[in-house]
Amino acid sequence: MDDLSLIYSEIITEHNQDTTNKRKIEDPDIKERGHNPSCGDDITLSLKFNGDIIEDVAYEGSGCAISQASTSMMIDLIKGKTIEEAMDYVNTFIGMIKKKVTDEKQLEKLEDAIALKNISMMPARVKCAVLAWHTLDEAIKKKNVEKIPSQK
Repeated sequence: MDDLSLIYSEIITEHNQDTTNKRKIEDPDIKERGHNPSCGDDITLSLKFNGDIIEDVAYEGSGCAISQASTSMMIDLIKGKTIEEAMDYVNTFIGMIKKKVTDEKQLEKLEDAIALKNISMMPARVKCAVLAWHTLDEAIKKKNVEKIPSQK
């Protein structure tokens, strides 16, 4: 294992063990469950908004170290950001996993989440890494539907 791989695995371990973002939010604006039946990862994201700002976000659930670490990393990135900024992170992260986003400068904004960059070499683990990001995408789609006034 090279030095970078070692650093990346330490970052994943740290995030997996850190429970700062793993908590219950009272009266969230949106709750969205994400489930990966192939390995049993199961998370529920809870989000509170202040206009378009993600004021608070946390998760509950269980799963492998990669899914839990990825969820924690994502929360660290999006808390306090606008919905648009959060979606930019989602698109960059998923693009990185699919090897469609390779520009190091663009990937730097992912901070610790860049530690999951080579997960695509382990196809069975890709779903674990992207679970939270797809769950956030679904939650934001629901939020955006709520904002559109219904046509009468």
